[in-house]
Amino acid sequence: MAVVTVLAGCGYLIFPVNMPWAHVDAASETSDRSVILDIGHTLAHPGVMSARGVPEFEFNRRLVGVTAGVLKGLSYQTSVVNDDGLIGQLSDRVRDTEGKSLFLSIHHDSVQEQYLSKWKINGISHAYSDRYKGYSVFISHLNPFPAESLRCASAIGKALRVSGFKPSRHHAEAIAGENKAYADESNGVHYYDNLVVLKKAHCPAVLLEAGVIVNRGEEVKLGQTRTQQAIARAIAEGLNSCLDDG
Repeated sequence: MAVVTVLAGCGYLIFPVNMPWAHVDAASETSDRSVILDIGHTLAHPGVMSARGVPEFEFNRRLVGVTAGVLKGLSYQTSVVNDDGLIGQLSDRVRDTEGKSLFLSIHHDSVQEQYLSKWKINGISHAYSDRYKGYSVFISHLNPFPAESLRCASAIGKALRVSGFKPSRHHAEAIAGENKAYADESNGVHYYDNLVVLKKAHCPAVLLEAGVIVNRGEEVKLGQTRTQQAIARAIAEGLNSCLDDG
């Protein structure tokens, strides 16, 4: 199996390219808890580059894989969208969402350009910022199920917080490109109305920024299997809470 490995003096980021979880499906024929996990970004447009030069898409793909495995073990009906990184149209990601319990899009975060600095790894310059770290959760008023979306977003945020993760505050900062209103401040949930995958999904929808990968310390943690597993377990805990309560 091919891997993408970034040493950068640390030797910790190892991302399998061909994932055995790519088509996790129907763990239980009787379960009505059906979750779609969306791998944010694409191979062609891989999102932000981490502080050590790893594309966000690789972080997203790895975390979705770990999360899909955890949910499968809990008998969720789980499907993965964009496992090959080729879905270019955002609307295509949510085409088959009607009747599902939740659409969850997984991402990793950056900061505004004015906060970025440069450093070199093995002679190659990379952008970083250690100013902010932590997770953020987003929902849209324009989703057809706003109350259900908020319930699950808050439950996931709370489970992450209880597990020792902290919400970032930078998306609420009153500057251009941010200034996202809180839907649930204590659990790190914001409104972001115009995100296509949130407003166009035909079921409750949540987007999770799992952490800030331009932060050099947080990037290291987010590349570790134990952190990915802890985030995945928190996601599952949140889903258990919001879907059972719903």
